[in-house]
Formats: sequence, structure tokens, C-alpha cells
Amino acid sequence: MIGIDELDVKGRRVFVRADLNVPLDGETITDDGRIRASVPTIKKLLERGAKVIVGAHLGRPKGAPTPKYSLAPVSRRLAELLGEDVAFATDVVGESARSVTEALQDGQVALLENLRFEPGEESKDDAVRGEFADKLAALADLYVGDGFGAVHRKHASVYDVPQRLPHAAGDLVLTEVEVLKKLTEDPARPYVVVLGGAKVSDKLGVIANLLSKVDRLLIGGGMAYTFLKAQGHEVGNSLLQEDQLDQVRGFLNEAASRGVDLVLPVDVLAATHFAADALHEVVDATAIPADREGLDIGPKTRELFAAKLADAETVFWNGPMGVFEFEAFSGGTRAVAEALVRSGAFTVVGGGDSAAAVRLLGLPEDGFSHISTGGGASLEYLEGKTLPGLAALEA
Repeated sequence: MIGIDELDVKGRRVFVRADLNVPLDGETITDDGRIRASVPTIKKLLERGAKVIVGAHLGRPKGAPTPKYSLAPVSRRLAELLGEDVAFATDVVGESARSVTEALQDGQVALLENLRFEPGEESKDDAVRGEFADKLAALADLYVGDGFGAVHRKHASVYDVPQRLPHAAGDLVLTEVEVLKKLTEDPARPYVVVLGGAKVSDKLGVIANLLSKVDRLLIGGGMAYTFLKAQGHEVGNSLLQEDQLDQVRGFLNEAASRGVDLVLPVDVLAATHFAADALHEVVDATAIPADREGLDIGPKTRELFAAKLADAETVFWNGPMGVFEFEAFSGGTRAVAEALVRSGAFTVVGGGDSAAAVRLLGLPEDGFSHISTGGGASLEYLEGKTLPGLAALEA
């Protein structure tokens, strides 16, 4: 992949595929991390005299204009962060998009409306996707892929448009790939991976691939209960994927045969029900009452996980340890994050809920070596998959 420094952008219209998919409460952005991450590449292009056209998605509007998924609030926040006016097109490839982009002067920026308002963006039909890509490509002279959180999607703006225009990777994408190569090619050891989140099924591929690469694998969050059940323990009403039990038993056996230290919770916070104010108690992870559900790892597990991270040289963390959005069940996620901040390791937070938790819990972002902007993309890279957006930029 070439970077934007190798493109001659002065006076040219540059389509930047960014990842601006931020959480909204009405029109209020509750976490602007992805917008902030996109600013350096856009600024660099503007300073070099480009006419920048930003394209991005928000939510899942399913191929039709949906007011609650409008990028209008994002355009306002982007303007604040850039310190520049951002012209906002009220459509994607229609009359507004054409007039707004044609009016751009050197060093000015526009944002198109949500790319996913167009059915061609996510279409599985190559011809339909290609037709939309033709219209997007017609707006610009050059393409820059900088939306790392979307590079695992074979979408028109990610995969097809760079095939139609001279292209380069933005600085954000180059940084993400450089970090992920450190995790996959020759990581400093001990190499520890911490996985959490709700479902084992979301992480099957990455666990299968990592078992041949890591020294320790720490499992928390909702997915831990399927591992505990696979060992024959009662998990009560905790989140459980019965259809994954055989797969998980296979992981446990493979970890043992490879000498990988696979670490599960030894205690949990068992609640009466799923609620922020639910009554709860600390119980042994092997004896969760039948009428309770685990919503966080317990104090002994927090100490255990911290100890397993203390001597690490490389750490990848993806997925919270509990329901961190509820204060009573945020302690496990905080403990893991603080252990990473304390460690001298090369620490990577794998995007998604983990990155959101770091910000929600008020932890210093500079306490980690890297906070990824793409949860799903990071995981698929670590699985060893070919990511369509990266493949298109490498071509």
C-alpha cells in the first residue's frame, strides 16, 4: 500500500472513505473517538491543497434514507475538530452531492450523507455495487482509504471505488496495519490476549488462529460462561451458547496440548437479573446459583488477570469483562484496563466495546500503546483473513 504522501493532491478532488460511525443519543454524539481519529488524514490533505470529499456510514439504515442515521450531527462535530467549515451534502450521489463537491475550492472539505442510504453500498450483487461505485468515483479524482473500521466489508466505497481511481491508504489505516503486524508477525513475549464480550461465536476464528501464537489467553465477559459450562460447571442464567460447547471443548484441549495458559474466571458477580441496580453477590465461578446470572468477573479474577498481565511484553485486548455500562458491573473491565496501563507491554485495545469502555470509564487513552478504531476489522485481521478494503488498496 502507498500512503497519501505519495499522492499529488493539490487542486484535486480526493474522496476519503472515513469511519465516522459514532454512537448517537438523538443528535448528541456520545463518543467522538472515531471522528477524532479521522481528523489527521483529512487535515494533512487540506493543508496540501486538496479538495476533500469525505464519505462514511452511520448505523444500519438498510439502503434507504433514515433521519436518525443522518451524518448531519457528525458534520458539525467534524467542523469543530478541524476548525474548518464542512459543506454537507444532503444526499450521497445526487444533486446536492454534485453541487457541493463541484463548489469546493482547494483546501476545503465536504461530507456526503450516509453512504448506506444507497442500496448499492452494501449490495451483494457486483453489478449493483459497481453502478453505485461509478457514481461515487465520478465525484473525485483520487481515493484515500482511511476507514479502518470498515475495511473488512466488501462495500462499494471500501472495495469498488479504489479500483476505479488512483488510490492510497490514509495514515490511520497505515498505522492500524503496522500495529496488527506487530501482533501477528513476531510479537515480543510473553504475548497475552484478553478476550471478552458477549458471544464465543463472534470470536471463534480469532481464538482458533491465536492458539498457535499466544502464550496466555484470558477469557472474560459473557463468553466465559460457555467455557465454564464446557468444563461441566453450573452457570445459572448466565449468557450461554449451547451450540458452541463442543467447539469450546476443542479449544480447551488444544490450549492444553500446545501449552497455552488459558485462564478463566475463578469468581463472578452473580446478579438476580440483568439490570443496573440488580442485587448481586460474589460467588465461585464453578458454583453459580441456578437462579443467578454472571454480569462481571469477581475480585479474585481481577487480581488473577492482573497478575497474568504483569510480565507481558505484548497484549491484545478485545471485549469487556462484564456489563461495563452498568457501574456496579464495570469493575472487571476497569481492572483489566488499569492492568494494561500499568504494564510496560506493547498494549493494543482492539476497538469496539473495549475502546468505548476505556473512554466511558475515563481512563487515559495515552496509557495504551494503541487503541484501534476497528473491532471487527482487527479481529478478522488476527484471524488471518483477507480484508477486502486492504486488498483493494494494495492492488
